[in-house]
Amino acid sequence: MSEHVAMLTALGASVREVRTPDQLEGVDGVVLPGGESTAMARAAAKVGLFEELAARRAAGLPIFGTCAGLILLSERVEDGAALDGFATVGGLDITARRNAFGGQLASFTEDLSVAGMDGPAFPAVFIRAPQVVELGPDVEVLARTGGDGPVVAVRQGNLLATSFHPELTADVRLHRYFRAMVRSSQPPVDV
Repeated sequence: MSEHVAMLTALGASVREVRTPDQLEGVDGVVLPGGESTAMARAAAKVGLFEELAARRAAGLPIFGTCAGLILLSERVEDGAALDGFATVGGLDITARRNAFGGQLASFTEDLSVAGMDGPAFPAVFIRAPQVVELGPDVEVLARTGGDGPVVAVRQGNLLATSFHPELTADVRLHRYFRAMVRSSQPPVDV
């Protein structure tokens, strides 16, 4: 999480970590970081964080999910038995497959072409990364591995998600993209 905080702060955003529903007050956008999606869902369940975040997401709050964050934004998780019984945030009309590229030892970096992003390819870092295996009609594909391989970056309205970790690079373009989404979103959300 500290890498996301550093990147957004460097871009001029005022950033704070959120661990309880009351800490969402006054927040204009949320980053769901990478990590272990089941552990994150269990921790959030203790305080009802994802239920509140799902309500704010439904009201238009922009959310950027990276790696495990993509899984937690997914409406469907292909192998999500470990998440059964725990609230997630949802809202992204996709089916995700956890650890689709393999385990920790199968981690890799790939330079990706990202739709709407000028300049050189984006240096995407994949660590136990999920894939998007099904897309709803309103989901925009932003990037695929190998140009026409598995979907690894998507956007649907105020939701942005990547299978990879943009915060582990020196490239700020995806965080800048998310900041622009936050700025263009509706004023503060009342739930």
